[in-house]
Amino acid sequence: MVSFVLQNIKIMTRIFQSLLLVAALSFLSCKQAADNTQALASTDPSAAQDMIGQSAVKDDVSNPNIVQVASGSADHTTLVAAVKAGGLVDALSNAGPFTVFAPTNAAFAKLPAGTVEGLLKPEKLADLKNILEYHTYVGSMKPEYYQDGQSYEQVNGGKVAITKKDGKTYVNGSEIIASIPTSNGMIHVINDVLLPK
Repeated sequence: MVSFVLQNIKIMTRIFQSLLLVAALSFLSCKQAADNTQALASTDPSAAQDMIGQSAVKDDVSNPNIVQVASGSADHTTLVAAVKAGGLVDALSNAGPFTVFAPTNAAFAKLPAGTVEGLLKPEKLADLKNILEYHTYVGSMKPEYYQDGQSYEQVNGGKVAITKKDGKTYVNGSEIIASIPTSNGMIHVINDVLLPK
């Protein structure tokens, strides 16, 4: 009986020693990871921030997403600047899918003088996001999906109206002049800025 108890004590001692070893290794591993993160942050404070968000993912194989396509368009520099100022780059780089009605630079130029500059100010962030979200639908809507009289609820909760006339499609009266498929949805190019009611 005594030998049985001693044997069990030896087994429990080995198990306890093994658990202590595992705990020590886990602690050292976590400490090393924390030290590496702290070293990265101390050498380049922006490095950790740059690695956050979908837009920071490097992918040279997949087709470009909505933000990448718009960024490559000379006609959409104002829209891209607005998306950046509104903090929506990562959101529109996600898998989606999304449909974006993309006003051209000429569309923004139609707005009253100083409107765009005013919207890009930090204190107007809520208004800017509201307008940009009014141009965005969750889902990929190809041009052939649209029917006359339809309406779609946009990200900001407002609705846009679709009309068709003479083979052309309009959103809130603005003609869709081009439709571009992307890896995470569709871009419909328009010549007007859609303003929420």
